[in-house]
Amino acid sequence: MPNRRILRLSGSDTDSFLQGLVTNNVDGLKDGLVYAALLTPQGKYLADFFLKREDNAVLLDVAEDIADGFVKRLSMYKLRADVRIEDSGLNLQRGTGPAPDGALPDPRHPELGWRAYTPEAEGDDSTDWDAIRVRHCIPEAGIELTPDSYILESGFEALNGVDFKKGCYVGQEVTARMKHKTELRKGLRSVRVDGSAPVGTEITVGGKPAGTLFTQSKGRAIAYLRFDRATGDMQAGDATVTLDA
Repeated sequence: MPNRRILRLSGSDTDSFLQGLVTNNVDGLKDGLVYAALLTPQGKYLADFFLKREDNAVLLDVAEDIADGFVKRLSMYKLRADVRIEDSGLNLQRGTGPAPDGALPDPRHPELGWRAYTPEAEGDDSTDWDAIRVRHCIPEAGIELTPDSYILESGFEALNGVDFKKGCYVGQEVTARMKHKTELRKGLRSVRVDGSAPVGTEITVGGKPAGTLFTQSKGRAIAYLRFDRATGDMQAGDATVTLDA
């Protein structure tokens, strides 16, 4: 399981600060975990994370690998707002078995189980997370989600990670235009894989680029594809790739 950093945001402006930045509606925190992303003004991915209400503060659960840059970006936007950003000292626990007290359902998909934040060391219940992600085409930071990603191409609408009614946030204009005025021509899809190839292997059709192969599990994978070329048998190194019906 990738390492996570659990931040605590506190101060009187915390909710309004987050509401003007992130892709989802912070009002949803009263109902449980909120999954959201921070985008560039051009609508590209910077970070995805989970938000949880904790008394008068908000916990923010983000991948450790991108946490430093993410905190710097939040601090840049904070200006004079009454918002304090600090390490919570908590750790992520997650699983798909019986949930402990205080755990909340992962909002992306029911098969992703629960998440809890405790003083104990990080841990899970040995769930095969890659198998679940591949089965439901759920992207991971640093693998499928990169600085070149657009969240709608990455399936954030199906993952409950974007709210089109909440109003303005950073990157909102580009995201809304992709939703309402264009038809997606590229995006993540589940594929079948005969053979194996490293993460990042180019997918081709007839020698022409058609996409990129990412996480694999049990003969299936997540791939980023050009939809106009993603037909029939495709190649990724020595592996044969086909769309998963």
